[in-house]
Amino acid sequence: MKKNDEKEKQLESLPPMGFQVIVREFLKDKVAIASLIIVIICLLVAFVGSLFIDQVSLMKVDILNKYANPSDLHWLGTDVSGKDVFGQLIVGARNSILIGFSITIITSIIGVSFGIISGYYGGVIDNILMRFVDFVMVLPTQMLIIVFVTIIPKYTIFNFVAIMSAFYWVGKARLFRSKTLSEGRRDYVSASKTLGTSSFKIMFREIMPNLSTLIITNLTINFAANIGIETGLSFLGFGLPPNVPSLGTLISFARTSDVLANKTWVWLPASLFILIMMLSINYIGQALGRSSDAKQRLG
Repeated sequence: MKKNDEKEKQLESLPPMGFQVIVREFLKDKVAIASLIIVIICLLVAFVGSLFIDQVSLMKVDILNKYANPSDLHWLGTDVSGKDVFGQLIVGARNSILIGFSITIITSIIGVSFGIISGYYGGVIDNILMRFVDFVMVLPTQMLIIVFVTIIPKYTIFNFVAIMSAFYWVGKARLFRSKTLSEGRRDYVSASKTLGTSSFKIMFREIMPNLSTLIITNLTINFAANIGIETGLSFLGFGLPPNVPSLGTLISFARTSDVLANKTWVWLPASLFILIMMLSINYIGQALGRSSDAKQRLG
């Protein structure tokens, strides 16, 4: 019994493991916890609420209810076509979040992989990959996205995600390439090469974990940014198809002075939703970055 008690005391005296350090440091930040709760509530409202909404009936035009004021039947009133704004807010939030998340994951996988491979090998491989990245970067991305969205007949959310993902990974590739160049000169990489460890294991099991702080921060900040990009394109009329609800579509009604000043129920809830989501996600990303830095300081 005494030996077991001594072992338990020794385990308790050991420094916390990596993930435990991140959680512990994150929980110290009360604003980050509040931001996380807000994001969870927004996600639950968007994804659970949309399960109870029939999108086909939601998008039916009812011209007799054009710009109806908020009431028991329409909690946030209706838009210019008589469609319920509250239902469009819930379904549109789900669509915008799904698009932002999908683009973030796809571009992160491509960008991080490109950057680590390029920075690790260097030389000819680095030159070839970086010249391709430079070529994509100099392209007029916004104009090309608008062109592709315009020429694709009956495009869907999947088409939109694919088009956006094809251009928004290059910044990540350059960022992680520069960080990998510095990591590749460290002793643990040289030791692994000497021991005969495969390049794949060195890149993705040794170097990439040491970039976790940058990956986490970049991932969360880009998630918020990608939601904003989709919203901006939808506002300009080059986002999702007209029959698919979007936060940007609701905000686009504010282009007329009458709606902007007198019919705030159409565009203001969507604007507030985006603002709150972006601020909360950005603060969570910064808090996770600080927590990861604490983990690396403690080893």
